[in-house]
Amino acid sequence: MNEPIRFAIGGAQGHLVEQLGKMSNRHGLIAGATGTGKTITLQVLAESFSRLGVPVFAPDIKGDLSGLAHTGAPHPKIDERLSMIPLESYQQRPYPVVFWDIFGQQGHPIRSTVSEMGPLLLSNMLALNDTQTGVLYSCFRIADDQGLLLLDLKDLRAMLTWMGENAAELRREYGNISGASIGAIQRQLLVHEEQGAENFFGEPAINLADLMQTDFSGNGVISILDASQLTVQAPMVYASFLLWLLSELYEQLPEIGDPEAPRLVFFFDEAHLLFNKSSGELVQKIEQVVRLIRSKGVGIYFITQSPLDIPDAVLGQLGLKVQHALRAFTPKDRKVIKGAAQSFRPNPDFDTETTLTDLGIGEALVSVLDSKGRPRPVQRTLIRPPESFIGALDQQTRRIRMDRSPLKGRYDDMVDRESAHEILKDRAQEAHAQQEKAQAAKTVKKAARGRPRQSTGEAFVKSAARAIGSQVGRQIVRGILGSLFGGRR
Repeated sequence: MNEPIRFAIGGAQGHLVEQLGKMSNRHGLIAGATGTGKTITLQVLAESFSRLGVPVFAPDIKGDLSGLAHTGAPHPKIDERLSMIPLESYQQRPYPVVFWDIFGQQGHPIRSTVSEMGPLLLSNMLALNDTQTGVLYSCFRIADDQGLLLLDLKDLRAMLTWMGENAAELRREYGNISGASIGAIQRQLLVHEEQGAENFFGEPAINLADLMQTDFSGNGVISILDASQLTVQAPMVYASFLLWLLSELYEQLPEIGDPEAPRLVFFFDEAHLLFNKSSGELVQKIEQVVRLIRSKGVGIYFITQSPLDIPDAVLGQLGLKVQHALRAFTPKDRKVIKGAAQSFRPNPDFDTETTLTDLGIGEALVSVLDSKGRPRPVQRTLIRPPESFIGALDQQTRRIRMDRSPLKGRYDDMVDRESAHEILKDRAQEAHAQQEKAQAAKTVKKAARGRPRQSTGEAFVKSAARAIGSQVGRQIVRGILGSLFGGRR
């Protein structure tokens, strides 16, 4: 557990750059332009944490991280890098991996419920305005008061429909419930359903303990979320899911202070999706989680192209910083480079801002924390090669790994237990049946009060009876006409 993480070589003397395990829950950043080596750095760090016995969760944007489950292949470039980095313990090997996929195609399905997601994250995912967000908060409050579970999207739709139908009665206790706002939320739900969001909401929901496992050798299991479709089709679902996962970890895990190594390391790739469209309230929540989750033993590592994608309040809390090359083509690019350089503690041996544009593929500027949590001066480094396979697994190999997973069958089938949709449907059917019964009773009562309708023959009899004044005449008439209806004289 006390072994440091050695993932790069740097400095004038060519010494190994080490990240202390005890400092690894102080979070981190991997940044750089496209094609500069961010994914390899993520892979190397994931391997390092796994060897330390720390479970890892990482989204796989391009499919390349699946190679962690397979033994690395010899390559001249790897041999060249190893000749420059003295790694005595380097051994090409696979790592314990569990594959996850919201769509359930490239891994185990991973789900949450609507109730667990909550109105704040859900409103951010649906890009709702303040008024619509208020209605969504009312929806959750009313569901709680009514004892209705919101598990999947059809529960949420049913609840919103019921609120619209009963808005007048609900207004007295919950304020104005705008039909226009309900309609806008419903439309956003339909859009996200088309993007596949209904696959994420439901049961069985993910058990966080399944993301925090070690194998029989004591290596941390690496959970890989296939996000290749998700970030393209539904980027806000992707960002909201990872945020929900972080918030669940924060709420459920107990305080453990500063452990010798994290209990979980969480990589957040494409971090700009998290901050670009989030409301101010949500960004404040993120800052709070990043600041406090450290004491729960969770390290968060953001991956993005530019460090300026991360708010200053979050960036200032990141201990390990790995900055790959940035390119300067516009004045805006130069501003980004200057800002990235200023986020490091200066090194008198080189100019940080100039070096940022000179870095080659697999090179990076790196800053780590010392034993007292202080950032060391930035160093120009070479990232070590991974021990696992570089690139994506073929589908057959991936399927074999999935079939051998200890979690196989646990999340495969969705469970649809009684919740808001079913209860409100039963209530509506019961109300409709009672309404029909009441209407039928009203009809019978009205018929009993009214005069019975006369047939043509009966009307003729009465008319004839009135025309004939004598009792004998009435008897004759009844005798003649009564016989037509089978009566007796």
